[in-house]
Amino acid sequence: MRCACELQNKQWTASPSNGDESWIYIHIEVQGTRQAEFAKRIFIYNNRIFDRYDKPVASLAVLADGHKEWKPASYGFVVLGCKHTLEFPIAKLTDYEEKLEELLATDNVFGLMTAAHILTRQTRKQHQERYEAKLRLVRILYDRHWDKQRIITLFSVLDWLMTLPPWLNRQVFEEIEAIEERTKVQYITSVERIYMAKGMAKGRVEGRVEGRVEGESRLLKRQLERRFGVLPEWVTEKLNRATEQELEAWAESILTAQTLEAVINP
Repeated sequence: MRCACELQNKQWTASPSNGDESWIYIHIEVQGTRQAEFAKRIFIYNNRIFDRYDKPVASLAVLADGHKEWKPASYGFVVLGCKHTLEFPIAKLTDYEEKLEELLATDNVFGLMTAAHILTRQTRKQHQERYEAKLRLVRILYDRHWDKQRIITLFSVLDWLMTLPPWLNRQVFEEIEAIEERTKVQYITSVERIYMAKGMAKGRVEGRVEGRVEGESRLLKRQLERRFGVLPEWVTEKLNRATEQELEAWAESILTAQTLEAVINP
């Protein structure tokens, strides 16, 4: 499974010694698990980008998996005297585990996010340890005195990476309030925190309801097909738009109805 691995093509301009403008493309892949065909994929994407834009392409790989020895950095082949090879730089995040304190001390955003990734992996299924690690990272964010939007953006990433049980999340927000009161700054205000909490709760409830309705719709569709054969398009459309209450009513009707129209009115 790939981790945040949308193909990203960045156009960069460079000024050669003669002063003319030139273009290069930056292709970045972030891989979250070990994959046998990863280097081949880099090779294919690199060639496709070059084929489409006819400009130099630099492919870079960030390896976020936990296999320390897995470091694919090239792919190619030789056939009938023709040699075609791509070598690409990699950043292996596990290589930075021994430099964790250095990463936590840096002002570099990417260094801090790398530290967050490492701490997330190290505290898997350890709620208290993850809570302490998350709190440490939050304090570092406030110590950096970055602008408000950067703080909120980075906190959102931390919150996404380092998931915690609700009661520990509340403790994190209480600590944020204490930090803001002590430092006389407000990066994440109380109102924003309330809306964030409501939004997370709302999203979880809506997700559960959506999943339940979708499951009921699929089940009812199978039952209707078994009873009445291939369904007309209007039935499929009504099933896709149905509420939970409608699906429950139709499911009861199917037991006694003699026709499809008796179950679902056109």
